Amino acid sequence: DYLDLETFSDAIIKSLLCKPEETLFFLDKGLELAVKEFFPNYSKIKQKVHTRILNLPVLENIRELRNLHLNTLIKVGGIVTRVSNILPQINIVKFICTRCNGTFGPYVVDKPDFKPANCFECNSRGPFLINSQETLYKDYQKITIQEVPGSVLPGNLPRNKEVICFFDLIDKTKPGDEVEIVGIYKNNFCFSLNNKNGFPVFSTVIEANSILNKQNEFSTLKINEDDIKLIEKYSKKENIKEIIFNSLAPSIFGHMDIKKAIALSLFSGVRKIYKDKIVRGDINVLMLGDPGTAKSQFLRYIQGIMHRSVLTTGKGASSVGLTASVQKDPVTKEWTLEGGALVLADGGICMIDEFDKMNENDRVSIHEAMEQQTVSISKAGIITSLNARCGIIAAANPLRGQYNQSINFHQNVNLSDPIISRFDILCVVKDIIDVDLDSKMGKFVLENHSNTIIEFQEKKRKQEEKEIMDQDLLKKYIVYARNNIKPVIKEIDLEKISQFYTEIRKESLTSCGIPITVRNIESIIRMSEAFAKMRLSNVVTQQDIDDAIYVALNSFINAQKFSVTKQLRKKFSKYLIKNQEDEILFFVLNDIFNERMKCTGISNVSVDKNDFEKVARGQGFKISKMFYQSKKFLNGYLVEGGKIKRI
Repeated sequence: DYLDLETFSDAIIKSLLCKPEETLFFLDKGLELAVKEFFPNYSKIKQKVHTRILNLPVLENIRELRNLHLNTLIKVGGIVTRVSNILPQINIVKFICTRCNGTFGPYVVDKPDFKPANCFECNSRGPFLINSQETLYKDYQKITIQEVPGSVLPGNLPRNKEVICFFDLIDKTKPGDEVEIVGIYKNNFCFSLNNKNGFPVFSTVIEANSILNKQNEFSTLKINEDDIKLIEKYSKKENIKEIIFNSLAPSIFGHMDIKKAIALSLFSGVRKIYKDKIVRGDINVLMLGDPGTAKSQFLRYIQGIMHRSVLTTGKGASSVGLTASVQKDPVTKEWTLEGGALVLADGGICMIDEFDKMNENDRVSIHEAMEQQTVSISKAGIITSLNARCGIIAAANPLRGQYNQSINFHQNVNLSDPIISRFDILCVVKDIIDVDLDSKMGKFVLENHSNTIIEFQEKKRKQEEKEIMDQDLLKKYIVYARNNIKPVIKEIDLEKISQFYTEIRKESLTSCGIPITVRNIESIIRMSEAFAKMRLSNVVTQQDIDDAIYVALNSFINAQKFSVTKQLRKKFSKYLIKNQEDEILFFVLNDIFNERMKCTGISNVSVDKNDFEKVARGQGFKISKMFYQSKKFLNGYLVEGGKIKRI
């Protein structure tokens, strides 16, 4: 650990930073002596041990590396995009003189153009041949790291850098991994660059000393104690969900259904690993709507708010560009594995604009990535599987330009059932003519184009009394929730989910709408976990389940024909008004209390629990145990001996 070494000796630290290669050589020798002293037989397990430096205090940006950093110890972070095969590199070499056939050496090869001066036996200057039988090799692997997509400013291409790995660092990473690398920044003489530029140019590489694979999805975003206190303070607010929805894309007017779906995808559910399978936790969202309904604007907003995100377009993306490709290294001519957009977005969000413009074969290639969250490769002798643990938010346009409500969802979009069933939420955005809404939209756009957007938002916020979270804090809130909160499902009404699934599946067959499968049950669970994460709660409540059912049902109904929409809303009204059901039950309970007080003239009255439930059933409501255990009920009422009393 660098910090431990710093407390031990300042001289070693200065030498390590200024002359890292020589210092690490002596540290390795010292480590070998210490290992031999304490573990005499360790050389039978491993011939060599190496000193690995961790926790270097300064993290350099790849695009900020300059000639000042040459031959110094640096730490950089990035995403692994390419991994080469393992190749042998000469470590200790012996030569054969072609004149006297004598063997001389050994030499430690520390430069690529190393040549001996003369033969030890006949003193000739060559030519010399390598004695391959007595020459020792070391394993060598080259990886390419790229800047984290979310950290690159819009309009700039992500920079990359080659990293050389030896010994135990080989095969420590794969494409898509987010890593922190401590190594020596070196230069190499490059013949191809010289021929191209016409003057001496050196290429640069990083010789890795240690590689830290970031298990934490968003660990490069630093959250201090003050941020955590503020985040926890926000999480205790009763309307925290509404605050999050209102805080997403505040420059976009309306579209609350889309903002809710995006929030669920950003917070995501919990990934579950069983013995025989893995259930994804990421939430996939499809936005289908008329042109000019801010779909692309939403995607670009997500790219800014999400730490690790990749934005691509359907027309400009191929199957290998989305998943992974096998390419030939221009120098070694070896096949290397390079990750695509879904692999680079591992642990984040991948956004695909113009999803409907994609080739059908390219769309089929992401089936595995959307559900199993892996990308399988079997090309050029390379057979492997890469992680693609990311949520997908896609935007598409209807077939005929505008969404036609007189026909069903399938006739409006050119997408197959398998791909539709992999989306947890479908957001159908319709450009409906509404005089009041259009007037508000016009005012909002005009204010956006004037120089008073800040004053306008402040005024609008005060008028509507909507609390909006600061964008930097919202980004940290999402990071904190995804990293630290893992909600579990405990005391909930499982029968209600089963009943809802049965009813909506039956309705999907008769209405010829979007297909309802078992995946939709998993979608409800994922969404309920995301709602719990918004509250920073480790337990999924019945309210979270009800909210998830509401989103799933709303997604299903909005994708139906206009002729059956009203009928479906009426049929599933008990699920759609669940958010208001408790309020109605409290109103009924208070009404019963007030009626008893008028009849008896006594303020301290009680209500029979069975009588209350009978009245509620008469109005179409079924009271669960969760109602009596809710915070609002316990704050105002008490149940004793089958009687409900006011506190």
